[in-house]
Amino acid sequence: MPFRRVAAAVGPGPPLLVPEVAAGAAPELDAARAACTDALGVLAASRPERLLVVGPADTAGPEVYPQGARGSFRGFGVDLDVYLGADVGDARGPGLPYGLAVGAWLLGRTGWTDAPVEGIGVGEALSAERCAAVGRDIAARAGRTALLVLGDASACRTLKAPGYLDERAAPFDAEVGRALGAADPAALVALDVALARELKVSGRAPWQVLAGAAENTDLAGTLLYEDAPYGVGYVAATWS
Repeated sequence: MPFRRVAAAVGPGPPLLVPEVAAGAAPELDAARAACTDALGVLAASRPERLLVVGPADTAGPEVYPQGARGSFRGFGVDLDVYLGADVGDARGPGLPYGLAVGAWLLGRTGWTDAPVEGIGVGEALSAERCAAVGRDIAARAGRTALLVLGDASACRTLKAPGYLDERAAPFDAEVGRALGAADPAALVALDVALARELKVSGRAPWQVLAGAAENTDLAGTLLYEDAPYGVGYVAATWS
């Protein structure tokens, strides 16, 4: 069944979303976590046959991760491992990038058992055209496919942001929020790759994969969350 009959959920992908990593600051992202939980509920209601988690990676990719792939937050001083979809007892192969590890944590937190899960990592070196092509390949697969897309907007919204204050950040993030809330694939594909890199946007490539998968569909968008805690733009939305 074509992608148009299923759904997509978009959420931020910072490790700080995991309470054990955020520690004392965990309550500051409660609203973002709640929005991600609501978005996953939309995916479950779409009754997919397969869920693909798409997130940022250190290499261009696309890098595919099978169900059961392991992610870890030990690099943040937290003794916490997560598994993509389910721990199937085979964690061989590369570990999950942090964005996909956050996705695995979200699925585990909500007890996802609705469909098998795979992961796809895409990095900032992957062009907009190639990202969209990856999305088209996903849409061409047989069966009902849903997407969970993780990634952050700019990291330059305030003086204390990881990328310091950049006046271009707020307008860029506003367009991202509008496009994700309106389910506008064309606007996502049109995002400026060079500007996204300068603004330290981790979600550009994953969002453009979503755009390719949703081309020529009639999905409607709902914006669930938009804020910039710590000077980083976080957006959660659903397409269904």
